[in-house]
Amino acid sequence: MSFAHLSFRSSRWLVGVSAMLALPAAMANERVQVVTSFSILADMVQNVGGEHVEVTSLVGADGDAHVYSPSPGDARSLANADLVVFNGLLFEGWMERLISASDYSGALVTATDGIEPLSFAEHNEHGHEAHGHEEHAHEEHGHDDHDHEEHDHDHDHDHDEHDHAEHADEHAGHDHGNQDPHAWQDMHQAEVYIANIRDGLIATDADNADAYRANAEQYLQEIAEVDAEIRALIDEIPASTSVITGHDSFGYFSSAYGVTFLSPVGLSTEADPSGASMAALVDVIEQENVKALFHENMTNQSIITQLAEETGLPIAGTLYADALASEGEASTYLGMMRHNAHVLHDALAQSGGHEEHGHEESGHDDHEHSHEHDDHDHDHDHDHDHDEHSH
Repeated sequence: MSFAHLSFRSSRWLVGVSAMLALPAAMANERVQVVTSFSILADMVQNVGGEHVEVTSLVGADGDAHVYSPSPGDARSLANADLVVFNGLLFEGWMERLISASDYSGALVTATDGIEPLSFAEHNEHGHEAHGHEEHAHEEHGHDDHDHEEHDHDHDHDHDEHDHAEHADEHAGHDHGNQDPHAWQDMHQAEVYIANIRDGLIATDADNADAYRANAEQYLQEIAEVDAEIRALIDEIPASTSVITGHDSFGYFSSAYGVTFLSPVGLSTEADPSGASMAALVDVIEQENVKALFHENMTNQSIITQLAEETGLPIAGTLYADALASEGEASTYLGMMRHNAHVLHDALAQSGGHEEHGHEESGHDDHEHSHEHDDHDHDHDHDHDHDEHSH
């Protein structure tokens, strides 16, 4: 066999291998390019989209969407996207400006479309009424069949109804108005998120509609299972119990599952409470039967640490509200919700279960709060100037 013939055969082999190696990249390019505003939505989209999507999250795991400042690279990501998914309800005060700066013209999904939001004034009204979980059946939320008509999310980007530019100054401190945007903390409301994401993917990529429907149905079943787990765990916590976290982001969780959450700084993750408000909170701790304090993975932990020193209450673990963990159980939405429920249960549930406590107030002095919940002392050095959005 001649050298020339060997060289020809080798060349053909190399061309074949190169073509095989190029297949994954080609397949990746055929996937629907989805950009989400923050990590929880990214996980939801990945579950519904499966192998047919490639998801980019602007605010990553352990990131704080409240103080996020978009970069020119984010505008480029949007410009190259097929679909953009964001929460809405003013959770991402920067999102509308970023969409405008990127000249994005593709499909747009507002994940909270169809949700009747809680007002912050309602947070104190829901308290522990959710401990009788029978009344929190799916019909209350009206999402039993999830048979939403697959509406077209190819919005014409006339942002009149979403254009909050005129409110830029009043929302500079990340004020979300009177509506609580953290609806994913109630897993029944998360069902609406999934339906909106499913419909947005179908409108963008009709060829894979059956896969999106099947994935969404499977994911909704998993959500229902985790929701049942959460209810069983929280039902063992006395109805009089209150807890304190870094900022006011658990209103939907409180409404759905019945644990009262208090916060030293309200909604903003940037605010530092005054000495007077901290002193008032110490009084509230005594009045509201607060049993434990909890860090959040993306808020200033020094405030909660100070409260623990002043009150003697234990810091019982880390909760995840607005961002997934970078690794571990809380690195997915379902894992995050399950993690939060277990941390709360381990710190607050009475021994002997639901039959014994009868929802009466009872001390927890005999409970060992020795749970080694990783406090994730993340260094969130958000050195952003939020008055300058240079895209």
